Order: sequence, then C-alpha cells, then structure tokens
Amino acid sequence: MSTPKPVFKSLQRKLWLRRWSVSAPKMTIKSQLPWPLRAVFLAIVLGLGAAVAMWAYEAGRSFTGFGSGPSVEQFSSVQTQLLQVNKERDEYRATVNAAESQLNIEKSLQAQLVAQIKSLEAQNIKLKEDLAFFESVLPTEAGAQGISIRRMKAEMEDPAHLRYRLLLMQGGKTVQDFNGNYQLILNVVQNGKSAMITFPKAEATADYRLSFRHYQRVEGVLDVPANTVVKSVQIKVLERGAVRAQQSENL
Repeated sequence: MSTPKPVFKSLQRKLWLRRWSVSAPKMTIKSQLPWPLRAVFLAIVLGLGAAVAMWAYEAGRSFTGFGSGPSVEQFSSVQTQLLQVNKERDEYRATVNAAESQLNIEKSLQAQLVAQIKSLEAQNIKLKEDLAFFESVLPTEAGAQGISIRRMKAEMEDPAHLRYRLLLMQGGKTVQDFNGNYQLILNVVQNGKSAMITFPKAEATADYRLSFRHYQRVEGVLDVPANTVVKSVQIKVLERGAVRAQQSENL
C-alpha cells in the first residue's frame, strides 16, 4: 500500500504559508541581561535623575532670590557698604546737630537783641521824660516858689496792677530841702458801688516818703483789689500833714 505523499506536501505548504502570512502569531524577542548590569544601569538612571532635580532646585532658588549663602567676597562687599552708610549717617547727624546748635544760638541772640531793644526803648522813654522835665524846669527856676507836680501819668498794666509815674519839683531862687511824703487816692467802682482806696497803708508809709531840693522822680505799682474798676487817680504831696500840691488824672 502506497503513502499519500501529495496530501502531506499540501499540508506542509499550508503550514508554511500560514507562518508567513498576516494572520501568523506575533513573536516577542526578549533580551535577558544579567542582574549586576541591570543594577548598574538603574543606579546610573537614578543618579542622573537626582542630578537634574538638584539642578532644577538650585536654579529655582537663584531665580527667586533664595540661593545659597553669600560668598566671602559678597559678605565683605556688603560689610564695606554698611560701614560707608554708617559713616555717611554719622556725618549727616553731625551736620544736623551743628545746624540745630547754630539755630539755638541764633534764637538766643535774637532773644537777647529783643531784650536789648526793649531796654533801649524804655531808656528812650525815660530820656524823653527827663528832657521834658528839664525843659519845664528852666522857666520855673524864676517862677513862684513851692512844690509842684510837673508830670503825672497813671495806667493799668493789667486788671490787678496800676502803674504811676510823676515828677515833683521845688521852685524858687532860694530853696531848702523838702522832706515830706505823698499819698495816692483811687476813685473806683467796686462790686457795682463807688468807693475810694487810699495808699499808702500804715505798714508801707516809709515807701512814700519824699526828700529832695530841686526835683524828684516818683514811680511805683499799686495792687488793685479784685472786681475793682479804677476811674481816676489823685496824688497829694504832704509836708507835716499839710497838703503842698495835688493833681488828678482820669483813666
């Protein structure tokens, strides 16, 4: 009995065509590396990843201003700049202090000048009064004898104080020293009622004494009681209780 060779050949051809056709099963090629090589390769990959991560971290810190610590040169430069700034600050502070001292000196000098001006004005007023007095004295030397009140001025410095000034003179060719005292009488309205206040009081009599031959300037300040309005001032020149001269002035 003969073997069916054509059928076997036909079957081989079909298997060969099926292997090389599109419907043939896929093949997977695997390369097997030894585990030491795989460990080395993995370490290299991890090292590269860590290096990239560190580079990215440092780049980010530098970009945001939070880089690594300053170098010695940077620290020295900053320290030098700080010293320069402190030096300039001290110089400016010294300049300001000098300017303040100069300003205080100028203010003090200005205050002194103002005080001198006021003093000179007061002296000028007194000199004018003296000039007016001496001008009034010349014709009186040949006039009537006796005590006269040449100039009188009264004014309120404030509601509680009254300042008065007057010039007394004794005329005549032959004169002797005059010894006496003077008295001030204030006509006032006190608590809505008219009243009179007389100065001096008993304890201040010595302050109101007079002693001169030709003339004497008299001035002083009177304490005015509270709730009192001064309307006029009258002065009397007394000798042994007798009135030798008197004069009044309204305020």
